[in-house]
Amino acid sequence: MGADTEHTDAAERYRRAGIGEPVLRGTRPAVLVVDFTSGFTDPASRIGADLDDELAATARLLEAARATGAPILFTTIVFERGETTAWLRKAPGFGDLRRGTPLVELDSRLGRSPDEPLLEKRAASAFFGTDLVARLVNSQVDTLLVCGTTTSGCVRASVVDAVQYGYPTLVISDCVGDRAAEPHRASLFDIQAKYGDVVELDDALTYLHGAA
Repeated sequence: MGADTEHTDAAERYRRAGIGEPVLRGTRPAVLVVDFTSGFTDPASRIGADLDDELAATARLLEAARATGAPILFTTIVFERGETTAWLRKAPGFGDLRRGTPLVELDSRLGRSPDEPLLEKRAASAFFGTDLVARLVNSQVDTLLVCGTTTSGCVRASVVDAVQYGYPTLVISDCVGDRAAEPHRASLFDIQAKYGDVVELDDALTYLHGAA
């Protein structure tokens, strides 16, 4: 059985189970950009990958968000020198993301402005150990648009937490990436089925302009 056939069969099983309904989009969206830092976007980094296309698509989304006044929030993983955690023991490559190194800096192609928050985290989810929820509440956000990397790691973890906090979530397929195609595709399938809507960039741009 080929991968396409298995994907179709799985989608049909989920449909029969009543899983995979579209989210209810609100009128006050925000854009969450997860870990598009040099450590992940520079192919020369051992934990990085070529994400040029995803960054270009995200830049377009951010341009629309800025034009419409939608809040934008960024995250970066930062560990202190000498720090060790259960996550670092499992994935020691992430230990390269140490404070003060270029790897924890946002990719300059995103054009972050000083008034756009950059949240530091030490776990996969953008919500864990940060004040993200408070910021969303203060800005009266009712829907999240998620970009970033990796699809199977920090993006997926953030989307799972977003829906648990009650936020309808859209993952922009053009704006998320991973180190390998298989976990990327599997994670998008899982997100679409249970946690959020996976949408294309044009859909997200239309939604942003319509919510303005």
